Amino acid sequence: MNLRKRKKGAVEVHTSALNDIMFFLLLFFLLASAVVNPKVVKLLLPRSESGQQSSAQKTITVSIDDKLNYFVEKQQVTLENLKAAVETYQKASPDMTIVLYVARGVSIENTMQVFDVANQLKLKVVLAVEPKK
Repeated sequence: MNLRKRKKGAVEVHTSALNDIMFFLLLFFLLASAVVNPKVVKLLLPRSESGQQSSAQKTITVSIDDKLNYFVEKQQVTLENLKAAVETYQKASPDMTIVLYVARGVSIENTMQVFDVANQLKLKVVLAVEPKK
């Protein structure tokens, strides 16, 4: 009987090719995180110290930019058509909440027009703000 230990070969893992793969994965996730919420129009929001995250399940975004253009889910609408546009989303989910994004410098009068539409449709409105730093 031959009871000698057999010599096992050395196992090596070449990781030079994995560096390229990790770089491309990192680049992909960085770019993907930049477009996490595609439903929002890019605005400079007002700041608040007591801002909280909305916990509403069914939401619709309404945005007002600094040129007083109104957007419902990133589609531009006129102020006259705002109620009709929100009503179409309300038919799909009657208990939804409007998340209102308003650019800095927009007057409260223009903001209140969206609140009036929400009150007419008996919907809740949440004003989006940036936390103070």
